[in-house]
Amino acid sequence: MSKMESAGESIHCKTGQNSIVQPLLTDLYQVTMAYAYWKTGKIDGHAVFDLYFRKNPFNGEFTVFAGLEECLKFLEKFRYSESDIEYLQQVLPKSVEKGFYDYLRTLTADQINLYSIKEGTVVFPRVPLIRIEGPLVMAQLLETTLLNLVNYASLMATNAARYRLAAGKLKLYEFGLRRAQGPDGGLSASKYSYIGGFDGTSNVLAGKLFNIPVKGTHAHAYITSFNSIDELKATLLAPKDGGAPCDFLQSSISWREKIASIFNILLSEVSDGEFAAFVSFAMAFPNGFMALVDTYDVKRSGLLNFCAVALALHDFGYQALGIRLDSGDLAYLSRVARSYFEKISSRYSIPYFSDLNIMASNDINEETIISLNEQGHCIDSFGIGTHLVTCQKQPALGCVYKLVELDGEPRIKLSHDMAKVTIPGKKNVFRLYGNAFSLIDLLQRSDEAPPVENEKVLCRHPFEESKRAYVIPSKVEDLLLLQWNKGRIVRPMPNLQDIKENVNNSLKILRPDIKRSLNPTPYKVSVSDSLYQFLHKLWLENAPIGELS
Repeated sequence: MSKMESAGESIHCKTGQNSIVQPLLTDLYQVTMAYAYWKTGKIDGHAVFDLYFRKNPFNGEFTVFAGLEECLKFLEKFRYSESDIEYLQQVLPKSVEKGFYDYLRTLTADQINLYSIKEGTVVFPRVPLIRIEGPLVMAQLLETTLLNLVNYASLMATNAARYRLAAGKLKLYEFGLRRAQGPDGGLSASKYSYIGGFDGTSNVLAGKLFNIPVKGTHAHAYITSFNSIDELKATLLAPKDGGAPCDFLQSSISWREKIASIFNILLSEVSDGEFAAFVSFAMAFPNGFMALVDTYDVKRSGLLNFCAVALALHDFGYQALGIRLDSGDLAYLSRVARSYFEKISSRYSIPYFSDLNIMASNDINEETIISLNEQGHCIDSFGIGTHLVTCQKQPALGCVYKLVELDGEPRIKLSHDMAKVTIPGKKNVFRLYGNAFSLIDLLQRSDEAPPVENEKVLCRHPFEESKRAYVIPSKVEDLLLLQWNKGRIVRPMPNLQDIKENVNNSLKILRPDIKRSLNPTPYKVSVSDSLYQFLHKLWLENAPIGELS
């Protein structure tokens, strides 16, 4: 086994699950609650938990649900090892009875049912993304791990989807590994940015593990490692169509003199070290030459050196790919670069040259792309790192995991903060469509008949009595689907490309005003009249009556 294979397998098992996702990846209070439940004889209580979030991220009005695959693989592998038990015996109080540890040894997810929305679907506040049903202790022990697997994955996929909406059809590449929160954060960022709409990553291990296209050029260090043309020891390159190797350096020098004359640039102002680096890199990758042109001066050095080497490649039968801009006024420099390419294309009758790729990086965020669009840039693709993978605009989604039913009886959490009041009971979720777009999501009690196409449905705001509307849906979609039952995954597991396509299709069902970056329209999430009455009755029964004195 190679070093790369052993490294990959240490991070991901053969089923693709991250090896650190295991029962001990949890908060200590989950285990202490489990012991208290066990001690008081509540282990067999049948619980229902909802996993949901309260507010969309990034000041937007939609979220992309992701992380389901890892949740299912976690259930598949759930079992406490002997070393886990030994460690828990060290950290828990000595008063914890031995029988509890024997009980933990028997725990699996075989009695758990997991219902969820399809991974890659757009979702909204208060809608259960996942519903867990099963023995109280086991369902409780899943809380922290499921939240960990869903929170960042959904935040990352949503962030990527917003970049995709801002960039339109332009190519997007994730370049954030060096800035990510650790190795696992870097891998997750690559995976979920791809799901959210990115076209590739610079992360080689993510490419191997998840079959994501891998892209990359070179760094400024490669350019600055050259000082002069004299450092080039090998200068011969074989033509693409065969034949004896010819002097590629001399061809590049010849073109550099011609291009300098066309653009009225003095060669004394052009960096020879940069030129030597480009010649060297092009000879190493004649079919994939893409150059970073901002190490010294884009207009008076980088573009000239690139064009000279690209034209020499053309003489040898190869086509350069393009350039990357990593600093400066990206809109302006991209227009300058495009004008260079178009002028050369016209002068020397090389059609593809005018369409050479212009990639931009340089700490780009969503607002940068929107601004560049307004400035009329000529960029074809973006390499995005820090703002994407760290989700700098909002570092956490804030999913919660709440008990809503125990042994058939509803449970409610009250709060002075209306957003933290839970919607009790086991619920189903339906998406109601109009002719072109989704109209509203509807939460119902599990014993209610589902809504029917072309029949009037009363949809109510869960907390504001006057906010209600009748909806006649042209289509009804049942969102919460059984994914895990009796110890096994019961639905085919989609691959990353399928999930990516689901994100794309799911975003299409939202009106443009809901997806826009500035002042988006909130999407409506409602409850049925029966659930509304049930919620408020339970609320009054559980809320203490104050006394004035």
